[in-house]
Amino acid sequence: MELIDDPEIIEDFCKEAAGLFDELEEILEDLEEELEEDSSGAEELEKFGQIIDRVMGSAQTIGAEEISRFCELGKVIGYKSSQTTDLPLLNVVVAILFDAVDLLRGMVTSLQSGNSKTLNGLSTKAFATRLKWLSNKFQNIDRASVESDVKYENNKKMSQSSIDDLMASLGL
Repeated sequence: MELIDDPEIIEDFCKEAAGLFDELEEILEDLEEELEEDSSGAEELEKFGQIIDRVMGSAQTIGAEEISRFCELGKVIGYKSSQTTDLPLLNVVVAILFDAVDLLRGMVTSLQSGNSKTLNGLSTKAFATRLKWLSNKFQNIDRASVESDVKYENNKKMSQSSIDDLMASLGL
């Protein structure tokens, strides 16, 4: 799908996304506090996944494919990490999700200024390295959504290769 050619709709999307990014950062800040108290943070991670899913859906609707795929990657990381109790890993996840929200803000700012290739000009190499490392840590976790049997494309369950495919589609 091509990016919608309606500046007003794009502006509305950008404003809504900015508000949701604020919510995501609040969730991550709460999660940092929970992890300091040795809590798993599963509820906060699933909440993160639900909110980033809203941005993903809106991005798909207006044809902002890079933003949509990037959100999907964040959603999967949130849901998969909600299944682990490895506190050091969860601390890394929180840092990576903060970076993801920051990159998404940059992508939305780029879109707002008229650039449909929202990843252009953003430094993603280090982020991609961290995502690949994290992806390897999640290989044994099947569930990638609140729904236990969520389907991805062509009725396939979200798998490790799906995460890798999303990263590849973003050039990461």
